[in-house]
Amino acid sequence: MNKKTVKYVIDSNNHPLMSNEKAQSLKNLSLLPDSEIDYSDIPPLTEEFWKQAVRNPFYKPTKALTTVRVDADVLAWLKSKGKGYQTRLNAILRAAMLEEIS
Repeated sequence: MNKKTVKYVIDSNNHPLMSNEKAQSLKNLSLLPDSEIDYSDIPPLTEEFWKQAVRNPFYKPTKALTTVRVDADVLAWLKSKGKGYQTRLNAILRAAMLEEIS
């Protein structure tokens, strides 16, 4: 086990105490109607925004161990490009998946 890993356990039935000032502030906010909330510092998300959006660079999908049967010539081609043939295979499959779902 990694000795540098720090774990915190949060008991949802035993919340830490909140100051009276903070509790009153939250209560006041909860009573405020949406029409009175100032959104001027939060621009609306338009289609143009989403066209230029990029995937989170820190996103790393989990890997699943599987067995795949591919034609020998396809495997030879992937391996002929050097190390990382499984990564290239995954990239090819991901590109095909994204093309189909978009």
